[in-house]
Amino acid sequence: MKKFDSIEQTFLMIKPDGLKRGLVGRIFRKMEEAGLKLVAARMILATKEQAGKNYPDTDEWKKGIGEKGLASYDNDIKRFKEEYGTDDMIEVGQKVFEGLVKLLLSGPVLISVWEGNHAVDEVRAIAGATVSRFASPGTIRGDWGVDSPPLAVKSGRIVFSNLLHISDSPKEAKREITHWFGDKFKDLSDYDRVDSANLFDESW
Repeated sequence: MKKFDSIEQTFLMIKPDGLKRGLVGRIFRKMEEAGLKLVAARMILATKEQAGKNYPDTDEWKKGIGEKGLASYDNDIKRFKEEYGTDDMIEVGQKVFEGLVKLLLSGPVLISVWEGNHAVDEVRAIAGATVSRFASPGTIRGDWGVDSPPLAVKSGRIVFSNLLHISDSPKEAKREITHWFGDKFKDLSDYDRVDSANLFDESW
């Protein structure tokens, strides 16, 4: 890895719904066109333990997930409670967590590591908002996301077309890379993309 503070590595997983829709090439193309460098990639069948530990098992995280769900109901707490059966955000987050684990176990996932300038924020911008109806056109979820929490809840399932799991901070990226690739993760970033050579040219 280049020794510059802003050069980061981040984790990206294409979930089973993204694989089944044949979006791998188009997703990777968006990353590469943004100047991000692929460091590692592998297709696997996740274990239940791996899937469960992919997400922070904290009340704070679950509450945040519940609040995202409420936002997709335009903050209509009455309708939200009717469909989820509760307005306890942590309880809702737990239900979503269980659904996410089930989704990750429904087929192969493609795990990958990307490197670049402010890579964590860059990948999050390319991916778009978690709920596709709030994702901007041109983002992965904005272009290819077709589902929503209200539709998913009424259908008795987790949201499809979220397509990805991505790191939300450099600290979380390190945890997720270690979780999915192991403590002996081999850093394969020691090559230069020809289109980014000037970024590290100290003769300017």
